[in-house]
Amino acid sequence: MTSTPTRQTTGASLHALPKAAPAGHGALPRNPGMALDIGWLEEMRHVNRSALERRAQTLTKRRSIKADNQAAWLLRSISLMDLTTLSSHDTDERVRRLCAKARNPLSADLIAGLGLGDTAIRPAAVCVYHPFVATAVKALEGTGIHVAAVSTAFPHGLSPLETRIAEIRASVGDGADEIDVVIPRGLVLGAKWQELYDEVAQFREACGEAHLKVILGTGELSTLRNVMLASMVSMMAGADFIKTSTGKESVNATLPVGLIMTRAIRAYEERTGFKIGFKPAGGISTAKASLDWLVLMKEELGRRWLEPDLFRFGASSLLTDIERQLEHHLTGRYSAAHRHAMA
Repeated sequence: MTSTPTRQTTGASLHALPKAAPAGHGALPRNPGMALDIGWLEEMRHVNRSALERRAQTLTKRRSIKADNQAAWLLRSISLMDLTTLSSHDTDERVRRLCAKARNPLSADLIAGLGLGDTAIRPAAVCVYHPFVATAVKALEGTGIHVAAVSTAFPHGLSPLETRIAEIRASVGDGADEIDVVIPRGLVLGAKWQELYDEVAQFREACGEAHLKVILGTGELSTLRNVMLASMVSMMAGADFIKTSTGKESVNATLPVGLIMTRAIRAYEERTGFKIGFKPAGGISTAKASLDWLVLMKEELGRRWLEPDLFRFGASSLLTDIERQLEHHLTGRYSAAHRHAMA
């Protein structure tokens, strides 16, 4: 058993996952962005919601991943996580405990039982508020785990633009190498595409070498068409990733939204040649849900989007359920959730 899984499926078979991509952000050229193209946006306005919803339903019903293959794909899910704490009661000590969990997400018994040997299975990043960036950077030093900061007046994005840009620069200065920004949803609802483009472009400039993840807040954008257009504008402005949600909306990541965003990513790559990452966040708390998202990425964008430089889960409780499923795989019994404390 290794972390490089094959799949058992009903219907057409899928290839085994090849070796992981090279570690670090240098494996892919960054998206430089492009001029805002209103004509292209007009071409992308036509969204068939019924067809997207039918496609999303087939993704979860046509594929079945079982036994050792399921365990291997769950290990892959761990490696794609942005392990997150965004609570009003966060403290430095809580963040240090979360970082300790990121360094060692699986118990020694699970590592031995799964035959992982020296294979390191760790989340891709730890995601925190700005005041805790320096704490996380110190706690994760030498691990290769990235530190992401939520920024720009998260979760609403309604403070003055200068304040939001200053927050990005402060987080980068404290050592964050990924910045998750939020857009003011009113710019999308009002079709203020130039203003949205200009804001995201300024966020990208403030990030410098840190990678920029743009949170759309899809549950508050009213229509899948708005999700498509906001995705396209964000990528044109230089986003490295587009992300569904803050996790604070009443509706967060859904598979139909994931489909429209991945198809925007595909259209952007076909036009520009640049690969953009995708991050669903909010409400993804079960191992089964993580498998649904992996299937979506594999079928819509291909194998390359199952690496952490192009796909992430925004997750807090997901790791707990994956640990419980892996323990059930080995022992036939589910352990209590409190045995897998996060922080």
